[in-house]
Parts: sequence; structure tokens; C-alpha cells
Amino acid sequence: MAKKYYVVWQGRQTGIFTDWDTCRRQVDKFPGAKYKSFPTRAEAEAAFAQGRPTATATAEKQATPKKRSSAQGTKTYSGAEVDAVVADTKIFTDGGCDPNPGEAGSGVAVYRGEVIDELWYGLYNPLGTNNTAELNALNQAFLMVPQEIDKNRSVAIFCDSKYAIQCVTQWAVGWEKKGWVRKDGEIKNLELIQDMFATYQTLKDDVQVLHVNGHVGVEGNELADRMTMVAIRSRETGFKRYPDPIDIASLLAMRSG
Repeated sequence: MAKKYYVVWQGRQTGIFTDWDTCRRQVDKFPGAKYKSFPTRAEAEAAFAQGRPTATATAEKQATPKKRSSAQGTKTYSGAEVDAVVADTKIFTDGGCDPNPGEAGSGVAVYRGEVIDELWYGLYNPLGTNNTAELNALNQAFLMVPQEIDKNRSVAIFCDSKYAIQCVTQWAVGWEKKGWVRKDGEIKNLELIQDMFATYQTLKDDVQVLHVNGHVGVEGNELADRMTMVAIRSRETGFKRYPDPIDIASLLAMRSG
């Protein structure tokens, strides 16, 4: 994995740090923490010398976002806000379908210490839908969370489908109370949602599930998107890890979903 340098402008200690764990200790739950990773020491030193993060470099917001209740809806996180979320592991999910309905696949990008570590693709369905593919991708992220928790890693999941997030974290609560029925029609993808809801209930105190817009340049989301295209192209029905090394530039140059 490529080395990164972490600049902390505002935290328990300020300066340039060479590993994520040390940086995280300075900014985790620190009000108004301001920090950003850089690929080279020269860039980090130049940024730190400015004395503050630029508007395009980082979000000048509290490092750990507050969870929102279902009554408040689902907040959408900008790219800068995604960077500002403090988590040892960040998992990005996406589902794609071409056309919709049509050939569908799911993708996941896993970052540890703010560096891409794993890519996953698969769950190809020749007669799928975009919503089902999005749910499948989010479900795979849920299945990854326990192993992260076992290693004492904090986790945030970023999904670009409000439908998938709300199905599992908000709407399923009411559906379960009403016997998994709706007055205005069937609950599509019901069996999958029920399984995911049961899993989420065991994880919800240990993971953040956050919404990010797709195709706005958030690297993790873009990589997960490309994995959906790999899934469709390869027709992989399982869920398979993309082989290393991960060439980010080449992957981002691929057709998007």
C-alpha cells in the first residue's frame, strides 16, 4: 500500500504524522478537528506550513459526525465530509445495473488507515435491478464488519443508495412491527431486507452507515462503482476479491456504472 502523510492542523497534537493510528488519536472525538492525508511529505509540509486546510483539502467540521434519527432523514456526506469521518475502516458500496432492470452486479471498496486495501465484486444477476444490486453490496459490507470489530477497528460504511440505507436502518423497523407488510403495496426485496435488518440489529452500535452521492469524485465510491462493472463484465455470481495490485488510475479510467 502507498505510504501517506497525515497533517493535523487542529487536534490534541498538531503536526505531520506518518501513520493513521497516531493521527486518529489526535483527532478522534476532538471538537472541530482539522486534518488531511497527503501522498508525499513535501505536500504535507507545504500544507501544514499554510497553517490551515484549504476549502478543497478538508472539511472544517467535527471529525466524528453525529448520527441522525430517522425523523431527520438521511444526510448526504460530501467528499470532504467523508474524509473527515474518523474510522479505522471505511467501506464503500455500490450496485449497478445495465439496463435497469437488466444485468446487475455489486462492488465494495475497503479502506484501512485511509488507504485502499481491498476491492470486491460479484453477485451478478442477468435479470437484476439497481436497487437489489445496491442492497446486495450493502449486505456484503455488513458481513465484513464483525471481523473489523474483532480487530478493534472502528467502521463506517458509505453507500450511495438512500433506498438501501433507509430500507435497513429506518423503514424496516416499522415494517417488522406491522408484520412485514405495507398498506400501499408489496415490499420489494423483502427476504434480503429481512436478513440484512437482522444483521444490522447486531451491528448498529458499532458501525456508521452513511450516504454519499455517487459519481461526484469520491474515490472509494468510484472504485466500488467500477467493481460493479467488473462483476457484470465477468458475470461473477459469487463475491470475489479483486486481485492485487490495485491500480487506482487504471480502474478509474474504466467505464463507470
